[in-house]
Amino acid sequence: MPNLPDVVLWSIPAFVLLAVLEMVSYRLRPDDDAAGYEAKDTATSMGMGLGSLFVDLVWKIPIVAIYTAVHELTPLRLPVLWWTIPLMLLAQDFFYYWQHRGHHVIRILWASHVVHHSSRKFNLSTALRQPWTGFTSWPFYLPMIALGVHPAAVAFCSSVSLVYQFWIHTERVDRLPRPFEYVLNTPSHHRVHHASQGGYLDRNFGGILIIWDRMFGSWVGETERPVFGLTKNIATYNPLRVATHEYAAIARDVRSATSWRERAGRVFRGPGWQPAAASGPLATPGPVLSPGPLLAPGPALSPGPVAAQGTGSAAPEPAA
Repeated sequence: MPNLPDVVLWSIPAFVLLAVLEMVSYRLRPDDDAAGYEAKDTATSMGMGLGSLFVDLVWKIPIVAIYTAVHELTPLRLPVLWWTIPLMLLAQDFFYYWQHRGHHVIRILWASHVVHHSSRKFNLSTALRQPWTGFTSWPFYLPMIALGVHPAAVAFCSSVSLVYQFWIHTERVDRLPRPFEYVLNTPSHHRVHHASQGGYLDRNFGGILIIWDRMFGSWVGETERPVFGLTKNIATYNPLRVATHEYAAIARDVRSATSWRERAGRVFRGPGWQPAAASGPLATPGPVLSPGPLLAPGPALSPGPVAAQGTGSAAPEPAA
C-alpha cells in the first residue's frame, strides 16, 4: 500500500485559520453587497463538516472493501511515482466532474449533494458544509481502480481536490488573470456554481480544473452578482435536517405518486422533474419538463439549467 498523507486531516487547522481571517476581513473592510458571515449559518457549516469526518469513517468501510476487491481482480497496476501522481490527479479530476454533474441531475444523488448548496452565504466556512451521505460518489471512481490505481491513491487524489476547492469558496477574491481563469476552477467560477439564478444553475462542475466544463458545454462565466443558496431555500440550521431534508422530500413525493413510473421519476430524474399532466377532459394543460440525457456529453448547454434543482417540492429548485 502506498504511504500517502491524509491531506484533509493535515489541512483542518489551515481551514479554521483562513475562515477566521476571512471573518476578520469583513469586520475591517465590510462589503454590503457580499453575503458575508452569519453566526448560525457558520456554526451549521462547521457542524456539517465535523459530522462528515465521523460519518465518512463508517461509509468508507464498504467502499474500501469494494475498491480493494476490484483492485485485486484487475491485472493492471499503476505505481505511485513522481510522474504518475499528476496523471492520477488529472484522471480523478475528470471523474470528479462527472460525479459532480451526476449529483446535480439525478435527484437521489442530489439529495446528498444539496447539503453543500443549502447555505445562502458564500464564504470559506461554506466549503466545510459537507454531506453525511457521501457513499453516493464511489461508483464514479471505479474506472481508476480498474485501471490499476491503488485505492489509497484514489483517496489521496480526492483529498487533494477537496483541499484545493476550499479556497474557491469566497467573495473576497475577484477574477484571476485570464490564463488561470481559463484552466483552473476559481472563486469566480465557483460563485456561479453556487448561485441560484436560472442562467447559473447546474454550471461549472469542475474540481481543480475548469477545462472539463469548457469541453462538455457546462461552463458559464460570472456576469451578474450571484444570489447564493437554493431556488427554494430551507429554513433550518439543524444539521440533521440539513443532511436529510431532500431524502425526506423524496420519500413524500414517492408516497404521493400515482404510478411506478412516477415513483421512478421522483427518484432518478432531475430534482425539478414533474410527471406529464394526465390526459383527458379534466386534465389541466401545462408544460412538461424533460430532463434529457443525464450524463451524456454533447453540444454546449443552453443558457437555462441542465436540470432544475430543488428540495423535493413541485417547484424547480440551485458546491469538492
